Amino acid sequence: MPVSSDVTRPDDGEGDLPINELFYSLQGEGSLSGVPSVFVRTSGCNLRCWFCDSYHTSWEPTHAWMGVDDIVDAVVDYDHADHVVVTGGEPLLHEPVVDLLHELDARGYHTTVETNGTINRDAPIDLLSVSPKLANSTPTPERDPTGQGEWAERHERDRIDLETLSELVADYDHQLKFVVTDESDVDEVEALLHRLRDVAWVPVHDENVLLMPEGATRERLAETSERVAELAMAHGYRYTPRLHVDLWNDAPET
Repeated sequence: MPVSSDVTRPDDGEGDLPINELFYSLQGEGSLSGVPSVFVRTSGCNLRCWFCDSYHTSWEPTHAWMGVDDIVDAVVDYDHADHVVVTGGEPLLHEPVVDLLHELDARGYHTTVETNGTINRDAPIDLLSVSPKLANSTPTPERDPTGQGEWAERHERDRIDLETLSELVADYDHQLKFVVTDESDVDEVEALLHRLRDVAWVPVHDENVLLMPEGATRERLAETSERVAELAMAHGYRYTPRLHVDLWNDAPET
């Protein structure tokens, strides 16, 4: 699959995954919010949301290389968790993630994959948490956290892939999770849903659409949460909190 992750694998690392974090916490977002889960966070992303809450997987990717067997062994060590969240960055960039998901499935884990919806791979996934990126995510020069907007054109070009989105909603149990700040973002969500329904060969239900407030800190969520909750009620969509931010602010491994 010809998608660049901006992460270079060592010559002897075929089959390994770039792992930024591997930890045990509560799922903070979406329909499984509050469920104890092991998080396997890969590094590398094909997009650059300016507000990315996992900055060290995208803008400045950091990681160790781990084989699938070693990752599974680390997951098994957390004996209170039956759920595993494979996240990033963009985890579906990496072909070995398919092997990881097969191994987790064979051991009876419920797997959630958190993705931006631009890549599809054939893998056993119990819940695909798709977060299509709205125009509010584009790292324009005034928002770029590291430069002068060098990523803006590429991000804007690649952030929505209707063909891939239509495949994902057909292939997997899913939720569509949108980062929202105001009414104009919801207008964009509804326009995207209209376009998606025109090309999808399965129904795209409002009950699977979740609005999530933008914010990686408690202070920022205090500015956005109430407004987004009101928008969810006004438009008949689900609201999802960012439980991990409410509990632990922007601490790592949460």
